[in-house]
This record gives sequence, C-alpha cells and structure tokens, in this order.
Amino acid sequence: MKNPSLLSSALIGAVASARSMTPMATISAARLADRDTTGELFLLDRPLFKFGALAMGVGELFGDKMKTAPDRTVFLGLLARVMSAGIAGAALAPQGREKAGAAVAVATAVPLAYMTLAGRKQAMARIGQTRSGLIEDALVLAAGAAIVALSTRAKK
Repeated sequence: MKNPSLLSSALIGAVASARSMTPMATISAARLADRDTTGELFLLDRPLFKFGALAMGVGELFGDKMKTAPDRTVFLGLLARVMSAGIAGAALAPQGREKAGAAVAVATAVPLAYMTLAGRKQAMARIGQTRSGLIEDALVLAAGAAIVALSTRAKK
C-alpha cells in the first residue's frame, strides 16, 4: 500500500509504547515474508539483526510477565522504545522521509509509554499481572501486525 503520510510511523510508535521490541519484530517478520517497506531499512535486512529482533520480540513477551519486570518508563525501557520506534517508524515512512518517520514514531512512543503503563497498572490491579499482560500482548501484536501488513507490499 502506498501511503504518503507518516500515519504508519505514528501508529508503530504507539505499538512501541506498550511493547518495545514488537515494532522491529513485526518489520523483521514482514521482511522474512518478502514484504517491502517504503522507507530504506538496511539494518534489518542483515540476518543477525533480523533474527535478533524476532528473538528479542519473543523474549520481551515472556519477560513482561515476570514479577521482577521493570516498568516500561525506566531509562532502559524508554531507550529501547526510542530505538525500536525510530527504526520501525523510518521503515514505514514514505521513501525520502525516513528521518521524519523516525521522529514521529519516537514522539508517539515515549509519551504513550506513560499512558499505556497507567492502563496496564489498572488492569493488573483488577485481573493480575499475567492475565493483563497476555491481553496487552494480544492487542499489541495484532495492532503491530496489522500496521505492518497494511503499510508494506509484496516484493516485485
């Protein structure tokens, strides 16, 4: 799908607010499925980064359910969101607007990380850490997959 706006970049930034590694993992999965992004993304075309991003995405899903998991708004959590959102936001931006796509994704991810954390804490108080995490996982994975699927195209 050809999309001249930065909407896909903003939306993938929203995904990063809840799961830092999901944006890069969904882009990597799309690349493995021979899908092209509009923005240039040489980093995730390298096998080490492509498979590493997938592994980190899966690992994050498990790690999030641990009682010792830190809040997403600690420094390293925000740094991971900035990096993942920036890379994925650039990949989904129109060609030539990768820097703007990265900036929009990061500007969406960081403030929303605080909002998604507040929502998660409310859910944890009602239904527990594991159940709330699984529900959040399902929502975030579905959103990430849909955004990337609608923002990429089959390679020619």
